[in-house]
Amino acid sequence: MATTPVQTKDRSAVRTLLRLWPYVRPVRVRLFGAAFVAVLASCVGLVIPLVLKWVVDGPVAHRDPAGVWLGALYLLLLGLGEALLFGLRRWLVARPLAGVEAAMRGALYRRLQRLPVSFHDRWASGQLLSRGTTDLMLLRMFLAFPLTFLLVNSVTIVVGVIIMLAQDWTLGLVILGPAVPVMVTCVVFEKRYAAVARRAQDQVGDLTTLVEESVLGVRIIKGFGRHRSQARAFRELARTLRGTELRKASLLSTIWGVIVTLPEVAIGAALVLGTVQVADGELSAGTLVAFLSTALALRWPVESIGFLLAMSQEAATATERYFEVMDEAPEAEQPEASGGQPEASGGQPEASGGQPEASGGQPEASGGQPEASGGQPEASGGQPEVSGGRPSTDQRGIRFDAVSFRYPDAPAGSPPVLDRIDLHIRPGESMALVGATGSGKTTLTALVPRLHELTSGRITLDGQDISAMSRDRLRSLVAVAFEEPTLFSASVGENVLMGAPDTAGGPELERALAVAQADFAYALPQGTETQVGEQGLSLSGGQRQRLALARAVVGRPRFLVLDDPLSALDVHTEAAVEAALRDVLAETTALIVAHRPSTVLLADRVALLSGGRITAVGTHHELLRANAEYAHLMAGAEITEAGEDIEEADAR
Repeated sequence: MATTPVQTKDRSAVRTLLRLWPYVRPVRVRLFGAAFVAVLASCVGLVIPLVLKWVVDGPVAHRDPAGVWLGALYLLLLGLGEALLFGLRRWLVARPLAGVEAAMRGALYRRLQRLPVSFHDRWASGQLLSRGTTDLMLLRMFLAFPLTFLLVNSVTIVVGVIIMLAQDWTLGLVILGPAVPVMVTCVVFEKRYAAVARRAQDQVGDLTTLVEESVLGVRIIKGFGRHRSQARAFRELARTLRGTELRKASLLSTIWGVIVTLPEVAIGAALVLGTVQVADGELSAGTLVAFLSTALALRWPVESIGFLLAMSQEAATATERYFEVMDEAPEAEQPEASGGQPEASGGQPEASGGQPEASGGQPEASGGQPEASGGQPEASGGQPEVSGGRPSTDQRGIRFDAVSFRYPDAPAGSPPVLDRIDLHIRPGESMALVGATGSGKTTLTALVPRLHELTSGRITLDGQDISAMSRDRLRSLVAVAFEEPTLFSASVGENVLMGAPDTAGGPELERALAVAQADFAYALPQGTETQVGEQGLSLSGGQRQRLALARAVVGRPRFLVLDDPLSALDVHTEAAVEAALRDVLAETTALIVAHRPSTVLLADRVALLSGGRITAVGTHHELLRANAEYAHLMAGAEITEAGEDIEEADAR
């Protein structure tokens, strides 16, 4: 199973965690206030041993019951004050840190929406889900507890050591003896634990991916009886994750053993030495009690170092994983200047987003596009005008001028998927795109709404370069329907109206369902308000495809891109959809990927895509007579359609 590679490069946990500051800055006052309150509470706790010293050397030594009761009252008040201060700290951080987590999750979701399709092709969905859930939960826990208590415990240890040295410096040196081996252990632990923590969090992402795929593909798993193999794959990943978590526990137990054992030995040695000094009259009993009480009060701050460092390393790893996504270059946006021409400066990426990928950057207004004379337009299309004003007839419609495309992660020197495509779809014309499997038809259609960015050349809509448009405007002009229809966990109506402006309502929905021959929606339990379920799997393939087609036509788009939109329909439903679709196509400019002759006949003209290039353009009948490759493709499609007709007749 593919996964995101574990980052093995050295990195500073502190420098990594500092990247959280922009999200923490809005709540910094409450966080600093909470840290101050926690330090104050800890210092209040260190006053308790001094009160004990006063009680032992004063009222107890002088047999003064009233003084003992007064000392007990002081201790009670100090204990209550410490508890209230720690409660106040918790109240100060709870609400703002929940807001920080929500803000980071919202920023991650927005970035995922803006990242190019090539990013989502590379990344497993489970890895992204784990970053938006588990990793952000770790960060919230770090900001709520370890971040504050690393500071609080450090201050507590320093103040406590000063108090102990002030009581008796010889005993203080005994307590400080384990400091050097403890620090060395912490340094070694930090490096080892960071690598294991990263591995564990990546493995959680792999496990999440497997579970998600198993749930979405449960019909395939059951249909092919693959539940045992999927269970084995799950057990293997779970066992691997278990081993990594045990390795984390082993490292944590090692540092905890060192941190707990050495201070305990030091306290024992100080107790023996102090008792001898009290017996010799060199030290008062109250001073020894105060010293040991202070040492015992420092046990928790010292012992907590291990798991605080562990949580900090996990938080640093979670931060690193979070910003691996946030640092990905979003789709570069080129805002439109007045008149629809691109600004000279081009679009700027978000502050956190880095630079756009080389293949996805936007061409400069003056020189980024190839000259009109560089490509060889088809005979029916002239050269586009370079002056402003209303576009000429040759400029209108959809034009592909010397368009080439290579995937960003393709090996160097590999041939492009599309090579110098020249094609003109006239205004109001429907163009069928035909080619063998793997010829690049879907890739070509994905370039129009800029799901992928051109490697070279340009595409224009009514004379305007799509790279000069904002994506919002471009996608308001172009509607798409993909071969694999995707529906969301929403109602039928909400899924269809997703392709229309926010003001659209019932009339638009009814018209779109009628065009797509999706009247079955009214027969569902709640009609068009019926929830279709995750991925729309509660519907048949043909029903999902018709709803996807309705979504594409509901907004009456100026330009329509359909990727084999009728492949899942039976011939009779297909004929009804085609009849209704002709009226829609008469009002728009359309590019239709087609495999069936019946779908090809919807179009005014046909373009044959072969070897990454447009090798022939003409009507269906012209290409049947003049192009052997096209005739061969259509002959195979006709045989397939005939077989489908026979199978349907037999079924009836």
